[in-house]
Amino acid sequence: MTRTLSLSQIPEADAMLDRDPLALLIGMLLDQQVAMEHAFGAPVRLAERLGRDHLDARELAGYDPEALVTIFATPRALHRYPKSMAGRVQALCAAIVELYDGDVTQLWSDVPDGKELYARLLSLPGFGKQKAQIFVALLGKQRGVTPPGWREAAGGYGEEGVHKSVADVVDAESLTRVREFKQAAKAAAKAGNA
Repeated sequence: MTRTLSLSQIPEADAMLDRDPLALLIGMLLDQQVAMEHAFGAPVRLAERLGRDHLDARELAGYDPEALVTIFATPRALHRYPKSMAGRVQALCAAIVELYDGDVTQLWSDVPDGKELYARLLSLPGFGKQKAQIFVALLGKQRGVTPPGWREAAGGYGEEGVHKSVADVVDAESLTRVREFKQAAKAAAKAGNA
């Protein structure tokens, strides 16, 4: 089952995430230390600044690094940390070119199980354990990528009926519920450290 994405809460940005798997992967990469909507809205703005209607891993991997930083930093900046995130996007795209011939869907199109999907994501620049698990959950819950064991590979993010991450955001109400979950988790962690 594939559902229409609603991650940025901006129709044209979400439409791009729906049609461009690289945009979705880049949005996931950027989803740290900024609002989720900003992270997932950035790919459409990046494409617009490049004069494109989609993103191309080969183009981004080979782009002049300083020029890419300028594109990221142009107001409204694509991320709170434009220089480091431009570098991460470029490294991610270089890995997609090297490992998957520039086709991000090869990450999951032939994957035998969730464990392998998770391992492939974990091997990408900028993807740690949590980000890889969340993306496995996002692919399973909203993109119809459900190899055997995907829920287990996604950890708690793969559970049904939860509101823990971007994988569970399907509209404004579910976004609010995910935010509430994250705030409660932060408060609990802070209380535990006190």
